[in-house]
Amino acid sequence: MTFCSDHPLCLNSPYFTAIPGGLSPCKSITVSGNILPSAQSMHINLRCGNDIAFHLNPRFNENAVVLNTQINGTWGPEERGLPQAMPFYRGQGFSVCITCEDTGFKVAVNGQHLLNYNHRLKDLTTINILELGGDIQLTHVQT
Repeated sequence: MTFCSDHPLCLNSPYFTAIPGGLSPCKSITVSGNILPSAQSMHINLRCGNDIAFHLNPRFNENAVVLNTQINGTWGPEERGLPQAMPFYRGQGFSVCITCEDTGFKVAVNGQHLLNYNHRLKDLTTINILELGGDIQLTHVQT
């Protein structure tokens, strides 16, 4: 674990950590941090080897959250529709909770349910790496 110089609990980005035992239904991952004032984007990836089972990508210049899966180096179709306004803001803190369920992922931001994303990679136990990056400072990661 590495720390940034201006906050003793701030993890450097990009940040990678193992998900012990991989994912399974009812398992949750929580990520908290601060979005930089000049942020363009950030990402949270749930990885299975070189594949990305779940890609959560808030893009501040587009005012959109992009979801996707990458298999064998190829991205699938993007999902962009949000049921509410963009919940991520430049210069503000955030907390994301991703809960794995039988059929997909449930994502809550700042304690409010945001979206569901259906599994495209079905072998959940092989999804065993959390990757975080972009224009953020991380303060808490729980797998």
